[in-house]
Amino acid sequence: MTRLQTAHTRDGRRLEASHVLSVPAADAWELLVDTARWPDWAPLVTGVEATERRIQLGTTGHVLVSGVWVPFRISDYSDSDRRWSWCLAGVPAATHRVDALTADRCRVVFELPVHAVGSAPISLRALERLESVLDAD
Repeated sequence: MTRLQTAHTRDGRRLEASHVLSVPAADAWELLVDTARWPDWAPLVTGVEATERRIQLGTTGHVLVSGVWVPFRISDYSDSDRRWSWCLAGVPAATHRVDALTADRCRVVFELPVHAVGSAPISLRALERLESVLDAD
């Protein structure tokens, strides 16, 4: 089930796009943190150059969006919480989070800052693509 709702997160009031998947949380998390796989599920990202393949706090690089290379930096990261945030071109963007529900089900959430509300449809599409990629794996 895909949802779009407002929520109060540790970063304040956000718009949350979320989707429940029938896969272990660890599998969804590994897909989200693997920069080489971002073009597989992120609708606008067609290329990635990053300092690390598996992100960590401080990872930097560029994503190719609509033919333009945009710089990014991972600004918050926690393996234990399965949560990471990034800045695009120096502007805070989405936080990505994976919540374990059961051993074989999880919820993937994109927390969008208020200024990024226009990216909600893209985030919902990304969540659907995540599911397709994980089902294919």
